Amino acid sequence: MSGMMGRRRLYLMRHGHVDYFAEDVTDFRQVPLTETGRHQAEAAGKALAGVRFDAVYHSGLPRTMQTAEIVMSCNEASDGLTHISSPGMEELRGGVYVTDSREELAARLAFSFEMASEEGAEFLPGGEKFSEAYQRITAAFEDMILSQEWRTALLVAHEGVNRLLLSYISKAGLGGIAAFEQDLACINVLDADIVPDENDTPRIQRIILKAINVTPYDDVKQALYKTSLEHLFDIDFKGRRLAPEM
Repeated sequence: MSGMMGRRRLYLMRHGHVDYFAEDVTDFRQVPLTETGRHQAEAAGKALAGVRFDAVYHSGLPRTMQTAEIVMSCNEASDGLTHISSPGMEELRGGVYVTDSREELAARLAFSFEMASEEGAEFLPGGEKFSEAYQRITAAFEDMILSQEWRTALLVAHEGVNRLLLSYISKAGLGGIAAFEQDLACINVLDADIVPDENDTPRIQRIILKAINVTPYDDVKQALYKTSLEHLFDIDFKGRRLAPEM
């Protein structure tokens, strides 16, 4: 139990680039990293090469598993770690939205984050409710922090998951989700101070955001003028948003 107390650091990443529109993709959940995504993950791995990890987590989906594997392949200080699947960190489950336009779908997704705090808001029509995803993801996060012994850990998850976690940590709730951009293969650094309660049970005293949305493949984001959604969908709204009917 004593190994769970004190300050613990979590490196929270998003997976690297994927192509949801590749000809061989039949299940969005199983989409793999592209070559670009592998290079992004390798850049993150090199940046984290000197960090000694005690635990490595991913959502269990291929794109997060592959990103974690590439990152850790650059890390000789943490050889032999078993990578742990955390299904509670899976991306928000999307609903069905039929359109022939990438722009319209991207706009719908973008506005989904901005509407997350509205009562009953879903991640696309018929998808997971943001309020339910918030409960699922924060519960998995608290279990990872309070029930599992490590001092420094890596978690590779997804854009929606990371946005929810960062909003939770900053105490912004569902209303803060839209503000936390998460570029592909980005790194966030979270420090959690764990103290015992009156029953000597670990509790979170505070969580400090040390770094948010760091992209080692483009440190100052010179080439990242698009949002990550625009990049994934290969479009450019040029600073405006196409407002779909809600």
